[in-house]
Amino acid sequence: MSQEELNARAKNAVMTYKADEAKKVAQEAVDTGADLVSLIQNGFTAGIKEVGDLFEAKKLFLPHIMAAANVMNAGIDILTPHLESGATGDSLGKFIICAVEGDIHSIGKDIVAVMMKVAGFDVINLGRDVPIKDIVQACKDNQPVAVGTSALMTSTMVNQKVFEEMLKEEGLKGKFLTNVGGAPTSQQWADEIGADVYSENASDCVNKLTAALKN
Repeated sequence: MSQEELNARAKNAVMTYKADEAKKVAQEAVDTGADLVSLIQNGFTAGIKEVGDLFEAKKLFLPHIMAAANVMNAGIDILTPHLESGATGDSLGKFIICAVEGDIHSIGKDIVAVMMKVAGFDVINLGRDVPIKDIVQACKDNQPVAVGTSALMTSTMVNQKVFEEMLKEEGLKGKFLTNVGGAPTSQQWADEIGADVYSENASDCVNKLTAALKN
């Protein structure tokens, strides 16, 4: 089966809420040596994005989003150990990621976490709805090379600004890169709050942080 066919099956599994099919196509991809990163980006992620677009258009509802996310996670859970074992070379350093306080969205953040592991980072995923003080404490405890905060709502993205301000207060600003992501965020927002990097999606995050750390 071609890569394109595997990707199409993964996308369809997410859009039709079929967890068994997601697991099956993921295992087939592993067994046949297919491109697992492509399967995530062009299969599972493409499916969840389309479901998200339908949700925004009010053609689907929250239970559909949750069902689709569960299906995607079922497939990615099978791929993750093989992705991590495929990471080559020494670790690029610790990368902390979370959804900021008040934000319970985790799909995009978790995709970024997987892709950063593949790229060679030691990922510390704090989860969702994480208090700003806890993110700062995690930075103190782990000495990361970069920290990514995700906000999917305009009402929670303000906490990305609070995080930047708290880093300055604690004397941590500049000791590692800060990355902001999430639907309402932008390069303008990153510039406004003093974040080092804005990333539009998982691949963008990997590319920009990897490049920035090499400079």
